[in-house]
Amino acid sequence: MDAMLTVLAALWGAAAGLLVPRAAYRFSVEPEDPWRDACPEGHALTGAARGWLGSTRCARCAAVPVPATAGAEPEEPGEAADRPRPAARYAPGVLVPVVTALACAVLAAATGLRPELAVWLLTAPVAVLLATIDRRVHRLPDRLTLPAAGAVAVLLGAAALLPEHGGSWTSALLGGAALGGFYFLLFLINPNGMGFGDVKLALSLGMALGWYGWAVVFAGGFAGFLLGAVYGFGLMVLKRAGRKTGIPFGPFMITGALLGMLLGALAA
Repeated sequence: MDAMLTVLAALWGAAAGLLVPRAAYRFSVEPEDPWRDACPEGHALTGAARGWLGSTRCARCAAVPVPATAGAEPEEPGEAADRPRPAARYAPGVLVPVVTALACAVLAAATGLRPELAVWLLTAPVAVLLATIDRRVHRLPDRLTLPAAGAVAVLLGAAALLPEHGGSWTSALLGGAALGGFYFLLFLINPNGMGFGDVKLALSLGMALGWYGWAVVFAGGFAGFLLGAVYGFGLMVLKRAGRKTGIPFGPFMITGALLGMLLGALAA
C-alpha cells in the first residue's frame, strides 16, 4: 500500500510539474515589468487559464519556415526552398517535473495516508514554482507567496479536523508566525541581504514545519540557512561570487523545509 501511494504521488507530481515551466517563464520578470504574455519571438501565449497553463514550446515559431541559406546545396526537385523549423522551447521541460515528482514521492513515503499528505501534495508544485522563479530572477512574487500562506493555513486547518492527522494546527500557525517574524527581523537588519519575498515565503514554510512541532521548525529553518551558506561559500571558493553577491535564498528555504518536514513526518 505504501509503495502504491508513493507511486501515485510521484505521478501526481510529474503531472503537476509539467504545468510549472510555463508559469515560471511568465513570472520570471523584474519587479517593474509585467508578466510575460508572449514567447521570446513575440508570439502570444495561448492555452488554459488565460495562457498560464500550456506547453513550453511555441507552435507558432514552428510555423515560420527557416529560409534557405546562401551557398547551401540545391534542393531536390519539388522540395520547398524553405525548411520547417522545430518548435522553439522557451522554458525547461524535463527537470522541473522530475523534481516535483521526487518531492511528492518522498513526502508520500514519509507521511503515509495521514490527512496532511493532501496538503503537501497540493502545495509542493507551488513550492517548486517559487524556487524556479527565485533561481531565475531572485524574486518571489506576492501573487504566489501570499495566497500560498493563506492556502496552507486553511488546508492544515481542514486536515486537523480529520482523524489520524499527525500534527497540530495551533503549532502550525505559531510556527508560521515565528519563522516569518524571524525572517522579518533579518530583513530589518539587512534589507540588502534578505528580500521581503523571503519573509512572506517563511510564513507558509513555517506553518508546514510547525505542524510537526517546534523542533521541526528549528531543524527546517536551520537546514535552509546551512544549505544557503554552503552554496554561497562554494561560489566564493570558485571565485564566482563575493561576500556581497546576492543569491536566491528561496530554493534553500524550500529545500530545508522539505528536509524538516520529512523528519517530522517520519517521527509523527
